[in-house]
Amino acid sequence: MTDSSVFADPVDNAPRGDAFYTPPVPLPDGSRGDPVYQRRLDNPVAALDDGDNWLVLYRSQDAHGHAVATSGIIALPKTGPPASGFPMISWAHGTTGVADGCAPSRDQPASQAHPMNVYVHTLLNTFLREGWAVVMTDYDGLGTTDRRHPYLLGASEAASVLDIVRTARHLFGTRVSSRFAIVGHSQGGQAALFAASQAPAEGDFDLVGMVAIAPANHIAGNVRAGALLPVKNEGYGFTPLLLCGAMGGDPQIRPGQVLSDTAFSQYWPHVDQRCRAGLSQDDSWGGLLGTQQFKQPYPNVPNDDQRRFDAQLDAMNPAVSLTVPARIVQAADDQRVKANPPAPLKGTDQLVTELRDINSNTGQPLIYQRYPEGEVTPDDYLGVHFATINHDLPQLVTWLKPLLQGAN
Repeated sequence: MTDSSVFADPVDNAPRGDAFYTPPVPLPDGSRGDPVYQRRLDNPVAALDDGDNWLVLYRSQDAHGHAVATSGIIALPKTGPPASGFPMISWAHGTTGVADGCAPSRDQPASQAHPMNVYVHTLLNTFLREGWAVVMTDYDGLGTTDRRHPYLLGASEAASVLDIVRTARHLFGTRVSSRFAIVGHSQGGQAALFAASQAPAEGDFDLVGMVAIAPANHIAGNVRAGALLPVKNEGYGFTPLLLCGAMGGDPQIRPGQVLSDTAFSQYWPHVDQRCRAGLSQDDSWGGLLGTQQFKQPYPNVPNDDQRRFDAQLDAMNPAVSLTVPARIVQAADDQRVKANPPAPLKGTDQLVTELRDINSNTGQPLIYQRYPEGEVTPDDYLGVHFATINHDLPQLVTWLKPLLQGAN
């Protein structure tokens, strides 16, 4: 081990408070991953106890290749780095919402996203104690005030997840290694798959593996099926988030033409005000019947905006090409992301079949860790969907260690 005192910390160049999240206009010239602002994280709610936490704003790009500024956290172990630097985990978080205050780096105890944001600290602190740096993007548009987060838009998520790795290399130099793995849960599992498919095999990038825990998949089928149900469901809180993602991919989509008049006028504004849990409440999208969400007769006869919406939903399924070892983790009784829902819906079992078909000739291992019903003890509030993270943690660390400790 080397003495960490020989390394100079990055210069604190950031505005105080929430002004940090308003990017300068225009953005400074630079390349993807270049830091715009950085300061020591002064939000103890978001900080990882076992790390030295930095809040960063960095150059990335949106799904159309335009430069954007994205926020996130970089946490280094408190020990000195090995000679080759700390290996890194790029963590892709699960669904919180698209409202800026739902971002993990802006987390507060009163936030509707707080239970989801804080649950994963056990996982992330474990990584730090293993001697792995953790980089945690908020995602494009989530946290920053200049744009709306394009939820589940694969190219956007991938850029956010990958570019913060570059940022860590810029700011901390040889304290961090070029070796890194991507780990994500739910929305982040889907993001991890897209990021792994787009990671360059060059320069300061050395992606060694990818783990997707209960990855969001086959979203389009769920939305179309839900639109036909004359019942209420808290899952409809995802509908406005998905529309935000679709609009990020196709700016010609008009939300007022996709949604019913009631949903658009009364509930669409909530997407910028509430986190996902708030959108699922009875006084918001959770109070609608499935048949009240969209202009009729969707999905049977979609209008032009709805067809564009459908096309974007189809593109969110993370059946992608991979060039690194991959591990998919799923509990059979997860009620949020389902392993094998009733036909004609498709779940993670089908996604794994698709991934194996697409990647049959790569020579890279694709492991499916599927926990049987009853094995994962559900969390009292977040259920099996989140409890799978901690249940799998020992196996996850065991799988990651040899990949991250490879020759440098």
